[in-house]
Amino acid sequence: MSAMTIQPLTAARLDDYLHFFDHLAFIDNPHWASCYCYFYLADHDEREWQSRTGAENRAAMQWLIASNRAHGYLAYLDDEPVGWCHAGPRAYFPVLQNDADLRAADIDISEVGSIVCFIVAHGYRQRGVATRLLDAACIGFKAQGLLVAEAYPRMGRTSDAGNHHGPLSMYLNAGFQIVREYRDVAVVRRTL
Repeated sequence: MSAMTIQPLTAARLDDYLHFFDHLAFIDNPHWASCYCYFYLADHDEREWQSRTGAENRAAMQWLIASNRAHGYLAYLDDEPVGWCHAGPRAYFPVLQNDADLRAADIDISEVGSIVCFIVAHGYRQRGVATRLLDAACIGFKAQGLLVAEAYPRMGRTSDAGNHHGPLSMYLNAGFQIVREYRDVAVVRRTL
């Protein structure tokens, strides 16, 4: 495999992000192609998620990225984006605080960075791309002055699509610990 680089999402990388989501991210999972990783940013109380179109989600993310209000990391091989990790300050993701099960009453959310999604293009999975993205997210959180990294992997998932939150084993191998479980979700944290 060629040398991989991980870059934070910026307005200058908007075209790479859109290329990845428009052409690579969901080749083998087309029914998720409309998300554009906007799920955790959308106001679900204002409008039901299922009623949003791919074009609306794309436009919303395009605006956030162009105005440097989106957070995350892109993985590149030979200047081609092959992976994405949606990660940023926990307060940036309203869905987390609005979900009774994910609400963090036991920690100051201003100190927490959240990792909500991974997407690795088909053909590049099982090569360490997600692990590299996870490492970059944790380094980025620490550089922002955040004290804790938190994620929400689903337990018992074996498919690539089912592990879009990142597999639990990846987090445990990276030093995260389970702080609580509900239904099929493990909330994991690591001190930075």
